This record gives sequence, C-alpha cells and structure tokens, in this order.
Amino acid sequence: MKMQERLNHMAKTKTIKERLNRIRTPKQCSVKNAIISAALFFVGGIALGIIAKWLDNLALDSTIWWHRLFETMDLGNFFSDFAIWLLIALVIAAFSPSALRAAFNVFVFFAGMCVAYHAYTVLFSGFNPSSYMMIWYGVTLLSPILAVLCWYAKGTGTVPVIIDIAIITVFSLSCFAIGLFYISFRGVLYFLVFAGVVVVLYRDPKQLLISLPAGFLLSFLISPIWPYR
Repeated sequence: MKMQERLNHMAKTKTIKERLNRIRTPKQCSVKNAIISAALFFVGGIALGIIAKWLDNLALDSTIWWHRLFETMDLGNFFSDFAIWLLIALVIAAFSPSALRAAFNVFVFFAGMCVAYHAYTVLFSGFNPSSYMMIWYGVTLLSPILAVLCWYAKGTGTVPVIIDIAIITVFSLSCFAIGLFYISFRGVLYFLVFAGVVVVLYRDPKQLLISLPAGFLLSFLISPIWPYR
C-alpha cells in the first residue's frame, strides 16, 4: 500500500513538473557556475547596498557639478525606493537558468543589499533603522517565491501573461503616482525603470498588447488600497 502511494506521489510530482516545463523549460547549470553566480549576486547586493546608503547620507553641495546632478536626479531617495530594487530582482530572476536558481540568486542579492545597507547605517550614520529594515528583510524572505513567479513570466501560455499583468501593475504603482482617476509622472528615472520592465518582460507584440493595458487598468483599480505611495 505504501509503495503504491509512493508511486502515485511520484507520478503526480512528475505531472506537475511536466506542466511547469511546458510553461518554461529550465536550462542546465553546473554547480560551479551556480556557486559563482550566487557569490557575484551577493557581492553585487553588498556593493549596491553600500552605494545606496552612501547616496542617502551624502551632503550635497550645489557648487559641485556632480552634486548638482545627484540633487536634480534625487538619487538618494530613488535608491531608497522599491522600484529600482524590484527591477534588479526582476532582471536577475528572469534571466536565471531555472526557477530554483532565480529564487536563490534573488534571495542572496537582497540579503547582501539589506545587510550592507543596515550595517552601513549603524556604523556610519549612528542609528539603527530597525523598523525600516524589517520591511526590507520581509521582502528578502518573500523574494524567492516572487523570483520563481518572475522566472515563469518569461515563459509561454496564459500563466506568464497573468504574471506579466501582475508585475506591470506593481511597477505602474511604484513608478507613477496613480489614483483612481489620475496618473502623474514621478520622474525620468522611474520612467526608465518602467521601460526596463517592459523590455525584460517582452516576448511578442500580442503579449505586450494584452499585459500592458491590463496591468495599467488594474493599477488604477487597486490604487486606493495600495500601501506604498
């Protein structure tokens, strides 16, 4: 009886795997390459976390030309916002060789970024932003699940289109000021982030013509309850 149950479970697992592979087929990746890529994403997360906090702490002097550029672009606030980090995570996930690699790569990237940002703040800014960092640590814990979904967004069929719509909805609300009856431009950098999302998700004109309008429409509908503005 136990043997039969085990065989049934294996058959069911195989069926689920086959269905997922029909959406998007994973590529083979050696253990060595997987370790190297994960290490690079972790180090990249650390570097960007330090840069983000450095920009946040930078005392801008309008007499220095590159300070004026940073002030005009509002880089400190931009790198403290969700949009750019979500785009980086989307790129990492979408172009990973498999869903599992996407989950791990995005997780180690966020882990490196959060630890570096938090440590830099404590060591060089003189305070512990524990409440703020709990949000980012929560995002880090959820990131593997979201990365798997983003990986399948580059697949074929109905499921990827649904995922595309959800992703475009989130980025619409993150990159534009959207209300139930209005939309406002937040800045060039946010527009470039949104354009980057469209490029990453693009597979064919039909997919874009469905997911882009649907994502925008959904963003208007849920804007009254969207928590981050």
